[in-house]
Amino acid sequence: MPTDHDCHWKRTAEALKEELLAQRVAFEARLADKHEQIRVLLVRVHQLEHKIALAEKQIIGPKSERMPTPDEEAKKLEPKEKRGGYRNPKKRKENKQAMAALPACIVPHPIPDEERRCPHCGEAVRPIGAGDRSTEYDWKPGRFVRRIHVVETGRCPCKMHYARGSAPIRVQEGCTYGPGFLAKLAIDKCADATPLYRVEKQMRRAGIPIARSTMNDLILLAARVLAPLWWAALAEVRRDAHLQADETSFRTQTSSDRSFVWTFLSTALVVYFFSPSRSGNTPSGLLAGTKGTLTVDGYTGYNHVTEVLGRDRTGCWSHARRYLFDALPTAPEARDGLDIILELFMIERLAGNRGIAGSPKHHELRRMRSVPILNRMLLWMKDTFPTYEPSSAMGVALRYIKNQWPRLVAFIDDPLIPIHNNASEAALRIVALIRKNSLFFGNEDAGRSYMVLLTLIATCEKHDVNPEIYLADVMIRIQHHPKNRLAELLPHRWKQLHGSGFKVDRVEAPKEAA
Repeated sequence: MPTDHDCHWKRTAEALKEELLAQRVAFEARLADKHEQIRVLLVRVHQLEHKIALAEKQIIGPKSERMPTPDEEAKKLEPKEKRGGYRNPKKRKENKQAMAALPACIVPHPIPDEERRCPHCGEAVRPIGAGDRSTEYDWKPGRFVRRIHVVETGRCPCKMHYARGSAPIRVQEGCTYGPGFLAKLAIDKCADATPLYRVEKQMRRAGIPIARSTMNDLILLAARVLAPLWWAALAEVRRDAHLQADETSFRTQTSSDRSFVWTFLSTALVVYFFSPSRSGNTPSGLLAGTKGTLTVDGYTGYNHVTEVLGRDRTGCWSHARRYLFDALPTAPEARDGLDIILELFMIERLAGNRGIAGSPKHHELRRMRSVPILNRMLLWMKDTFPTYEPSSAMGVALRYIKNQWPRLVAFIDDPLIPIHNNASEAALRIVALIRKNSLFFGNEDAGRSYMVLLTLIATCEKHDVNPEIYLADVMIRIQHHPKNRLAELLPHRWKQLHGSGFKVDRVEAPKEAA
């Protein structure tokens, strides 16, 4: 039969063939759409599984399942020490001496009169040595002192000369509360995060009837008096070549929008700043015209400072580590990356134990031992990246490290650059605790006032200075100190002249108790 013949059956067969081909193309297209839908749903399922795993770990998981700190993991890798004994004999000796120097009161326990004579011979009992001594540590509620100032006045009989004693120095003219009480309130609120309603209850238990509103006014007064020291601290932070920064949210009673508290750390100072938003205008305004490095996380609000104003941005390995830790429930391979990062922290821990942190020897140690670790991290990322969806938890973690890589390795060239931003995050913990306990600041002005006290108290704690003694002292001292030398009153310099403020003078026993 000729192949080019034309008949009804041939035309029917060709039509059926074309129809089958069209149906096959349509079916393959629908199948591809289904595969894409399945892929998208699988990604979504993985994301939900990851979120559920994180939620379970945060809400009902034991503490052992939460993210351990690098120090905690580093200690597990270090050789185990023998149990028993005091790990720091010097500190134990210092603690013992401090306890022995506490104010002491001898409480005599005399022999009862009916036992002072021997029932056998009738002779009086004679003392054996100085008696059996034992020590007991107890607590007495704090004292609220009512101090009455009497300024002597006089005149000569001829009434041509009048004399008057020096007036008492007060925190502010007309203020009937002393600097020690204002300092105590500032510590309660800003160092211990105690809400004023609880302080009011404590005062009442101690027999001190003082209103909550009065205490709030006194705290704000202390902040106003000490505000020049905050400006002096900020000026020194701006001059420092190596800074760290972070921010956290806070509410005000007068606005429904979130405000933010920022912290800027230098080598010697911790400065807090309050702003009504998280805008990058805050770091830009504070650090404009400064040079050096700025260690922060990946928040884009710092871009203008580092890309336009001249500060070199350095990254935080703790943030990179956190992303990998969050990916662990759905990506066990993240453990390999965590172990590599832990080695970087072990190098820094080694430098600290050797006492060479920030020195040329530390620089050399980083070049010799940290650089190979970073190279291994790059190889691990190259092998791992193609195996995960970009939107998965592991994909997000790897992308964060890749995008931040030039900033994460900047510490290699300068031993004074930290490999993490943990210090600034730690400085914000007290802010988070105040937020939890007190909920909000009254208004923006109150928020700015509290930044003054937080700055001075945090800097005191950084240099092991008793903030209560320090604040009470400088609230008076600042009134007569030269304005161009206020930086001399900052905690680290105040300590050089006046000590830490933690020493307690020995108190002799009362005569009646001797």
